[in-house]
Amino acid sequence: MLQLIDSFIHLTTKSMRKFLLSLFICLIAAYFGFAQTANAQTLITGKLLDAQTKEPLIGASVLVKGTTVATSASLDGSFKIAAPTGSTLVFSYIGYVSKELPVTGKDLGEILLDATSTSMKEIEVSANSLAINRQTPIAASSVGQVYIEEKGAGAEFPELLKETPSVTVSRQGGGYGDSRINIRGFGSNNVALLLNGIPMNDVQAGKIYWSDFAGLTDVTTSMQVQRGLSATDIAVPSVGGTINISTMSTQTQEGGTISQQIGSYDALKTTVSYSTGLNSNGWSSSFLLAKSSGTSPGAVGLYYSGYSYFLNISKVLGTNQTFSFNILGASQTHAQRYTYNTISTYRLEGPRFNTDYGYYGGKLLSDEQNFYSQPLASINHNWKIDDKSSLSTVVAVNWGSGAARYLNSTSNLPRLGDQYSPINFDAIAQTNAASPSGAASNWFLDNENDHVQASLISTYKRTFADYFHFLAGVDLRYFRVENYYKVDDLLSGAYVIDTRNSSATSPTGNINNPNGQIGVGGKFNNDFAYQVQSEGGYLQTEYIKNNLSAFVNVAGSETENRRTDYFNYAAGTTNQSAWVNFLGFQAKGGVNYNIDAQNNVYVNGGYIQRAPLVATIFVDKKNDINPNAKPEKLLDYELGYHFQSPMFSATVSAYNATYRDRAKITTNPNVNNDGSVSVANISGINERHEGVEFEGKFRPTKDVTFSGSFSVGNFYYLSNTGAVQVTSDAAGASTTNQPSLLLKDLKVGDFGANATGAQNTAFVGLDVNVMPQVKIGADYTYYSRYYGSYDPTKITATGYSVYQIPDYGVMDANIIFRFKIAGLNASFIGNVYNLFNTLYIADAYDTTVAIPTVKSTQMNTTYVWYGAPRYYMTTIKIKF
Repeated sequence: MLQLIDSFIHLTTKSMRKFLLSLFICLIAAYFGFAQTANAQTLITGKLLDAQTKEPLIGASVLVKGTTVATSASLDGSFKIAAPTGSTLVFSYIGYVSKELPVTGKDLGEILLDATSTSMKEIEVSANSLAINRQTPIAASSVGQVYIEEKGAGAEFPELLKETPSVTVSRQGGGYGDSRINIRGFGSNNVALLLNGIPMNDVQAGKIYWSDFAGLTDVTTSMQVQRGLSATDIAVPSVGGTINISTMSTQTQEGGTISQQIGSYDALKTTVSYSTGLNSNGWSSSFLLAKSSGTSPGAVGLYYSGYSYFLNISKVLGTNQTFSFNILGASQTHAQRYTYNTISTYRLEGPRFNTDYGYYGGKLLSDEQNFYSQPLASINHNWKIDDKSSLSTVVAVNWGSGAARYLNSTSNLPRLGDQYSPINFDAIAQTNAASPSGAASNWFLDNENDHVQASLISTYKRTFADYFHFLAGVDLRYFRVENYYKVDDLLSGAYVIDTRNSSATSPTGNINNPNGQIGVGGKFNNDFAYQVQSEGGYLQTEYIKNNLSAFVNVAGSETENRRTDYFNYAAGTTNQSAWVNFLGFQAKGGVNYNIDAQNNVYVNGGYIQRAPLVATIFVDKKNDINPNAKPEKLLDYELGYHFQSPMFSATVSAYNATYRDRAKITTNPNVNNDGSVSVANISGINERHEGVEFEGKFRPTKDVTFSGSFSVGNFYYLSNTGAVQVTSDAAGASTTNQPSLLLKDLKVGDFGANATGAQNTAFVGLDVNVMPQVKIGADYTYYSRYYGSYDPTKITATGYSVYQIPDYGVMDANIIFRFKIAGLNASFIGNVYNLFNTLYIADAYDTTVAIPTVKSTQMNTTYVWYGAPRYYMTTIKIKF
């Protein structure tokens, strides 16, 4: 028995040993087989960047083709992914042309993706109009198509830049497209707007009228704001900053979109776009049409409707040339609120209170309405002459026609109830109809502005020794505008009398038809035209080698101004002024040094002299030349440091700008522009703008991104002003002159309806990918040391203190859900603005200018506008 047991144990042990040996051999074989498979995998690295600006494409997708293995780009655009040798990687990002690359090595280096609308580079006008990350030595911030799509459904153009340090945005009176923007304390007449490289500021006043571009966010692929001295090398620069807007144009891929937006206050917007893609003959075309309507959230009675449109036709001319034709525009009509009210009035009537609307025949009607259409047509030609040289040219024409439609007088208007109730336009019509003489007592007039502007900008670029880049260009422009008042609607009256008082210093009315009876469509009060033409050129040399980049830019321009008056000069006499010429020039430069792959520093500085605005050159509402008009000067310099890693990026900058001999036209915003408004022509304004800025991003995981920025600034006047002339449009009024305004050490103000920019700004944002198809976000913007505007002509003694708007912050939120419908890519986007319904003052204007200032009294006499309450916008978008 024992022998049998012993034999069994021996056999079992022998079998177990064979089993364990076989198992061990299998494990070793499996291990080496796995190792061989693993060795077939390669860890691939690279960096995904925008082809134009070299900015990281944060979150761009990297996929091993034919598999589900994928990753995304980090904050600096870098990625890591394991892929088999010989496989192909697919790189994709919303709004960009996808790219495929074979795995040929471990490091693919910089991979540049083209925006779907700029893959042929046909909108590139100036070779250096956009700042390039870690190369161009200026402070610049950009938002791309993804950000605009996710955050901008209910926002206007300036509001897309709220997260940028030193930027202040306000909707002013709340009307559609009435937003304004301040950069480093400079208002819009000192901020340049470039649309596809074409200057779009109003030449007459220098301002940006965003309502002329309302609705064009749908065709915008990117916005870049350059603070301070810009990378733009056009001959007539800005002094506060530059906003570059790039729109869609040639697309290499066929496809289109349909979207529908529905939001608060009856907001509706329908958009259709389509691109043919590039055919075998090198032709491509794209178009977009959109219609918007609703009422603005800022105040009651602010209705609007508008159309936006875009068309591009492009042709590839061989392998080295492209040609494209673009036409875009936004035709809109919107009600405006121009009357400020005191805080106590808003506390009584609510923050959306508006005295500037009523009812006529049972229909809503505003006593101020803006309507305008300004198409922009351009022809772009880009020619890559050889490997070292290229030529880029754009010829553009924009023509605008429209007006601000006003009720001629707002005094003692009949209302439907008490003094705070809507206007009774039916009662006005009854009064006019009963007039014994037939003359209307109240009527609508148009402050008409009809203009045409043409420009030619051409840049030649040549590379020497691989690291010297030489640019030379011409910048030619012509502008003509006619301004006049026109009778729009007599409200049952027969005519109005255009009274002329020949003894007035600044007479109004037609000298050739004094006391004439003016009917609907007739001109009255004023009729004059400005012509402005400039010829400029620029030269720039860039040095780019290894870790060092530098540039020096010089430009010069001659600006000629002329005024033609059709009302104040008798027939047969000369009604044109002589040409008034001003020389402008700029000299600027900067250096950027990349210390290593993560750190770089830069410095820039420059001096600018530019012609004053044409509206400040002529006085007395005639062709008389302002003897105090002189070129404006800016001295600016800046230091900056940038850090960039896969998880964290940050930029810190410090700037100092001295602006001298500034001239400004200012209008009392609480008085109607109908012939009873005072206008001050101020010269010799000297001011300083200085501050520090920070902006950064933190991405602890691929699904969570924090954004933040803050700025601390100080914007103040260095001295009292030069001579001031105050002119009224009212018949029989005279012009008064003041030797100086007491502005020294006061905070910079806009002297009109707008507050200046907040001296301190802050922003915090969070975006989270909660699921592969779902993303949520929240943004908080905060303003402090924010000062209102004031009437400087009323400051008669030292000691005035500018009204400080209470500090406030506003939270916005959004959600994005991307899905498939019938095999097509679709998305739902929801945006909520002012999520917590914060009550805040957005703009303020101190009309009393009391000295000494009593804060409690000032708060009760200062006129304000409150910001918009909580409102939402939802978007359904389908791509085909």
